Amino acid sequence: MAQSNCTQVTEFSLAGFTQDPVTQVYLFLLFLLTYLVTIVGNLDIIILIRASHLLHSPMYYFLGNLAFIDLCFSTMTPKMFVDLMSEKKSIAYAGCKTQVFLFQLFGMTEYFLLAAMAYVAICHPLLYPLVVSPKCCFQLVTGSCLVGLTNGVGQTISMSTLSFCSSSTIDLFFCDISPLISLSTSDTTLSHIILTTAASLFGLFSILVILLSYVAIIATILSINSAEGKRKAFSTCTSHLTTVSISYGASFFTYLNPSSRAADKWAVVFYAMSAD
Repeated sequence: MAQSNCTQVTEFSLAGFTQDPVTQVYLFLLFLLTYLVTIVGNLDIIILIRASHLLHSPMYYFLGNLAFIDLCFSTMTPKMFVDLMSEKKSIAYAGCKTQVFLFQLFGMTEYFLLAAMAYVAICHPLLYPLVVSPKCCFQLVTGSCLVGLTNGVGQTISMSTLSFCSSSTIDLFFCDISPLISLSTSDTTLSHIILTTAASLFGLFSILVILLSYVAIIATILSINSAEGKRKAFSTCTSHLTTVSISYGASFFTYLNPSSRAADKWAVVFYAMSAD
């Protein structure tokens, strides 16, 4: 319940990473390099898939959409660059709400795209280009976007129910629902329920599909007679599984523990950068 004498804030301050100017410069250069690699890499993927008829298969279709979502995810990064080099790090309430919506939208959409790719691999790990139709691919991508949109709208509504009176400093480098819940001076029960439900229901469902796909893929790999073929296949799976583990592990740590502080900040860094 909001306090009767509460004056709702119109602007939030962002704590960022550090107040040390030298460290800020190093972080700026590191994140700028990561941002540029993300932009160029994902654009190259999209252009290459669109230009080559040899890459018009279901898995590359999903990969192209995943690259596009990564580009959308990176739209919040320039604001972080400005804040790293600015003495005053602030964001308007409306801008904060927009960041919550976009981060939750693109984050959940990406997770379900990964799950959709895993589902395709489950069907027939080596024959999916022959059995998965373009219509099925379109439906899976559309469904992923709808789940992401539902999550984004839900978390934005959750933020709208919160009141912020005693403090307006977010202990993070951008607006996200988890630190906002910790910052709120009103009853956060509904927000906790929405956040935990989304992380548990949507997140656990998508990771379960991915894990099942790896069971099917590993079973197929073990049937390969060539030792070199097995080694290459396992190498590919290991690198992809590592990326998925970092992304999901960091996000679950953040959203299932919304009251944590410093550790959350770096967990979100891994979460956001692994998405890129």
